[in-house]
Amino acid sequence: MKHKILIAAALITLVSTGLFAVDADFGALGAKNKSELDLEQMLAYAIQDEYLARAEYQAIVESYGNLRPFSNIIPAEEQHIQMLLEAYAVLGLEPPADLSTSRVVVPENLKSAFETGVQAEVENIAMYQAFLGDAAAAPLPEDVRELFERLKAASENHLRAFRNNLSRYS
Repeated sequence: MKHKILIAAALITLVSTGLFAVDADFGALGAKNKSELDLEQMLAYAIQDEYLARAEYQAIVESYGNLRPFSNIIPAEEQHIQMLLEAYAVLGLEPPADLSTSRVVVPENLKSAFETGVQAEVENIAMYQAFLGDAAAAPLPEDVRELFERLKAASENHLRAFRNNLSRYS
């Protein structure tokens, strides 16, 4: 419970300081606290969140230069998007358009940029964990389950990189 309160407080702080834009029904925040999602809804939230991470990190690199780990993680986000697009193709579904750039707000400084990276990855991990847990209306196909597990693991690596960089500011 205490952990959830701390995450909520951090999210409120990030939103109120304008570190990133919030859309109630987009990406990981859109999927948050929703249950009984069907496969197409989960894939939509997942690809939206990967689009958003790529757009956020690109905006940070454009503003602050070729800064690691952002510059290293952008290609990984592109790979995640490609993996999700392949899942859409296999399932015969149409992926949503990438509308993420309109939702990005550039952080005001480098510390805020790393905080943005941490928060984005925390939300992304929570989304995949929910999809792998009890958020699914029906059991996930095994290939989709494996995809979500791989994407969650990648986000855990990204989170470590952002936290390591953020620790320089505390």
